[in-house]
Amino acid sequence: MNVLQHGQSIHEWFCDLYDHMAHGKPLKLEWRLPGWLADAQPLIKEKLLDLDILRLYQIYHDCGKPLCRTVDENGRQHFPNHAQISKQQWLECSDGSPEALQIAELIGMDMDIHLLKSEGLEEFANRKEALSLLLTGLCEIHSNARMFGGIESTGFKIKWKHLDKMGKRIIERLKSKSGS
Repeated sequence: MNVLQHGQSIHEWFCDLYDHMAHGKPLKLEWRLPGWLADAQPLIKEKLLDLDILRLYQIYHDCGKPLCRTVDENGRQHFPNHAQISKQQWLECSDGSPEALQIAELIGMDMDIHLLKSEGLEEFANRKEALSLLLTGLCEIHSNARMFGGIESTGFKIKWKHLDKMGKRIIERLKSKSGS
């Protein structure tokens, strides 16, 4: 799967989840949904960024990966600093519009939800992009699971557990701020 196909896959997962949440459509893809998702649907729909912005972010979030690809002595690929390099690549190719700048910011923050630690939770939860990044992260791990053994694989379970834990805490903070 190339970088574009990967982005399109993530957007496909996002559309499946969004249609389920917003319109009650049955899920088409194989999901493992966290418990906090159902409880937080009104909050998520309220705070989700513009769908066109999210579509472009999701599709092009890794556009800089080919520019930073390295291969180690064991033949394993690495993409150091790929979120920032992808952000820069997007900026170089975009029209500089406010929408393009917002997409660039999302691309630059793409890995934040996956690397989030307790000490950064408050700052992350205060971002206007927090729930959009959280949902996209959930879609990313599901999309990637197909390449790495499915949702029963150890790697998926570790990533899912992290997103479940952080997502629950983010939702709790946002609900307490909004008085829900």
